[in-house]
Amino acid sequence: MKEDKFWTYPAETPEGLPLIVTGRDDTDSFRESGKYVYRITVSMPYAPLPDGLPADTDAPLLEQATDAFLAETHRDKAAVLTGIYTGDSRRDWIFYTRSLHIFRNILNRALAPLPLLPLEISAEEDPAWEEYLDMRAHTYIPDAD
Repeated sequence: MKEDKFWTYPAETPEGLPLIVTGRDDTDSFRESGKYVYRITVSMPYAPLPDGLPADTDAPLLEQATDAFLAETHRDKAAVLTGIYTGDSRRDWIFYTRSLHIFRNILNRALAPLPLLPLEISAEEDPAWEEYLDMRAHTYIPDAD
């Protein structure tokens, strides 16, 4: 399996707090297929440090969820994780998917081994990948290879 390429960019919230943006670099085949028309945002609030970033007690669970999402989207190519925003007392995972129904199954399989999480989930059509392209335009750091 090909390794996913991500970049990480230190941004700020409108209030000046740190916001860590992680974006996926290898999305061309997904975007150009025209099949991934729905954008899903899965958000999880956490108890923040004073700067809005997660405490050491919350960070492992956030990473477990991220790893579980990546594993399931590798297994089922009906969705792709394109971005992760961490800061301001929450982590947002951004996915693009071909089917809301199939994404629900992917999400449930990914979360099954984890404790019940206080997730907020929203979906909207974004066939032009506007959110992803905007995030990439403002945060992309090319690989130094």
